[in-house]
Amino acid sequence: MLKRVVRALRERWPELTIELRMDSGGAVPPLYDWCEQHGMAYTIGLITNSRLAALAAPLVAEAQRQRAETGAEKVRLLGEVTYQAESWEHPRRVIIKAEALPKGPNTRFVVTTRTDPPETHYDWYVARGDGENAIKDLKVACFADRLSDHRFWANQFRLLLHAAAYWPLDTIPRWLATMRIERMQLDTLRLRLLKIGGRVWQWSDRVRLRLASSHPGQPLWDHLAAYHHLHE
Repeated sequence: MLKRVVRALRERWPELTIELRMDSGGAVPPLYDWCEQHGMAYTIGLITNSRLAALAAPLVAEAQRQRAETGAEKVRLLGEVTYQAESWEHPRRVIIKAEALPKGPNTRFVVTTRTDPPETHYDWYVARGDGENAIKDLKVACFADRLSDHRFWANQFRLLLHAAAYWPLDTIPRWLATMRIERMQLDTLRLRLLKIGGRVWQWSDRVRLRLASSHPGQPLWDHLAAYHHLHE
């Protein structure tokens, strides 16, 4: 699948820079080799093993020492090592995250070809969760996994409709964020703003929404109205 996607992207945009960022489900040596052979940077989570744990032990001990000394709820330290698994043809750079938490140490490992400082790079790696949350919103809030038709093109059209519904739903939290409203999942937004009883009055130049005076989502509608008033 990766080969097909990369080939299609490079045929359309030859100068495009492509990087691979994924969790430990992609920790497969042939994947590292292929990316390196094709000049594509990657950052991939690693499953913990005894050798990695031993390499991380000094950093874990330092995080625990700092937590005990400062009384902090959590101490997070980042470092890096050069590591070569038995199945790897050569050593690779591995970022280590060591956390000291009330419940005990929490250690994570990431193999990468990038050269960013460990702190900057690990934060970039975990930011992939934003994309995963967007996929969850598409599937859960917009029901994009309901593709039960027997025909391929019918399911393809259904998916297109789900994506069309996702676009305006995803825009609303961005508007609310400018009004300093904490971002919420789209299924929560759908329940609080859309799945409600009310009356819509439409004129040639405006639309008016009438809700019950006790409607719990009314403050969100007030913020949206204020946003549009500011951006008219």
